[in-house]
Amino acid sequence: MCALLLLTACMELGAPYSEGLKNLTVTAVYPEGNSPREGASVSIENISGGSAYRLETDATGKASTRLPDGIYRITIHDRVGKDVFNGTDSKVIIAGQDVSRTIELMHSKAGSLVIKELYCGGCSKEPEEGTYQADQYLILHNNDEEPVYLDGLCLGTLSPYNSNAANPWEKDGQLPEFVPIIQAVWQVGGSGSAFPLAPGEDAVVCLRGAIDHSAQYPHSVNLNRPGYFVCYNPVYFPNPAYHPVPGDNIAEDHILEVVIKTGQANAYTVSLNSPAFVIFRSEGVDMHDFVAVPDNLVQVPGSAIDRIVAVPGEWVVDGIEVFNGGSSDNHKRLLTSIDAGYVTLSETFKGRTLMRKVDEEASAAAGFEILQDTNNSTEDFYESATQSLHQ
Repeated sequence: MCALLLLTACMELGAPYSEGLKNLTVTAVYPEGNSPREGASVSIENISGGSAYRLETDATGKASTRLPDGIYRITIHDRVGKDVFNGTDSKVIIAGQDVSRTIELMHSKAGSLVIKELYCGGCSKEPEEGTYQADQYLILHNNDEEPVYLDGLCLGTLSPYNSNAANPWEKDGQLPEFVPIIQAVWQVGGSGSAFPLAPGEDAVVCLRGAIDHSAQYPHSVNLNRPGYFVCYNPVYFPNPAYHPVPGDNIAEDHILEVVIKTGQANAYTVSLNSPAFVIFRSEGVDMHDFVAVPDNLVQVPGSAIDRIVAVPGEWVVDGIEVFNGGSSDNHKRLLTSIDAGYVTLSETFKGRTLMRKVDEEASAAAGFEILQDTNNSTEDFYESATQSLHQ
C-alpha cells in the first residue's frame, strides 16, 4: 500500500516515469545576428491548473521536459548586459502527443527609467467600514548612472482595463504593434531639464488624490509630499472623491497635463486588480500633434464611444502587466518586447502593492539602488503586503 501511495503521488507531481506524460521540446530562436546561448530561462505555466516549471536551454537554445495534458503558457528570457531577449507563447496545447514548439525572441534594452512600484488595489477603511480606492500611485526610478529628465514623459493605462476581459486588439493570437492607451494620455511638463532624476532616485506620481489619505484611513498613504507629481485636471476629471484639490505640498508645475481625453468617465480609471500600465515618450513628433492625427485615434471594437490612442510600441520606456489573481482567464495586453510576463495581484482593498525587485549585486557595485530589469514582470516584480509609502 505504501508503494502504491508513493507511485500515485509521483503521478500527480508529473514525475518522468508517470503514465500519460508527453514530451515538450522548446527551441529559442534569437533575432538575426545573435546566437543561441546556454542557460536561458524557460518558464512553463499550466494556465488552468496553476502548476509551474522552470528549465534552462542548452547550447543550441533547446529545452525539453515531460508534462501531462493541458494548456500551457511558455516564456523564455535571456539577458546579456543591457541586451534583453524575451519570447512568449501564450497557448501551447498538450493533448495526448509530444509537442515541439519554436519561440522567437524579441530584443529590447534594459531601461534607464523603470517603474518601481504600482499601487492600484486600494485598502480597507478600517476602523471604519468599507473600502477605499482614491489613493492609487506609481513610483518611477532612475536605474542609470546618469541623471534622467522626466520632462515630456507620458503615461497611460491600456485597453482593455482588466486582464480577464477579452482583448479586442488581439488577432490570431498576435497583439498589434501599437499600444492602445485608453481614456487619457498624461504628460509631465517642463522644457527638457526642469525635472531631473538623479541616479537611484525615485519620483512618485499620484494617479488619484495628492492628499494625506492616511489622516482619515490609517491603512492608506500620505500623498501630499514635496516633489510628488499628480494626475489632476478638474475639467476633464471633476469627481472630487477621486480627484480632490492637491494638498499644500504639491507644486503647481508637478500637476500633469491631459494631452487628450478619449473616455467618458469623470474620474481617471486604472483597474483595481489588473491594469497594464506604461510610461512612454513621443519620438520625432510632439505628443499634441500626434493625437491630432485622426489615424492615431482608434475606436475600441464593440464600443460606440470609446477610443484609444495608438502609441507606437517602440515609444514605450517601461511597462508592467498585471494579472487578476482571482481569475484563471487572463489575457496579455503588452507586447513581448515591453513585458514578456506578468505579475499577479492576489487581492484588492488589502493595501497590497506591486514592487520591483532590487538587484543587490548591481546596487553594491554602483553605489546606489539598481532595480532588476528583464522586461518581464514575472521575473522583475513581486506582490508586497504593504505599500512602500505606508507609515
